Amino acid sequence: MRAVLGIVGLLVVLAIVALFAKKQLQATGQAVSAAAPAASGGNVAEQSRQLQKQVQSDVTKALEQGAARNDEASK
Repeated sequence: MRAVLGIVGLLVVLAIVALFAKKQLQATGQAVSAAAPAASGGNVAEQSRQLQKQVQSDVTKALEQGAARNDEASK
């Protein structure tokens, strides 16, 4: 009985953390729709290329933002 309550409690906490993470990602504009690749059409290879370009673009943007923050902090 104690183990079942422990697992249920853990699942509740996990659900709460997931909700907070989702809200935080939406607030920063980083949430990604799971339906986006399917809606874009094309074959799997084209969808893969598009996704790779999107990830590369997001990483580059994040690195540039980090460098800008670092420059501002060092001034």
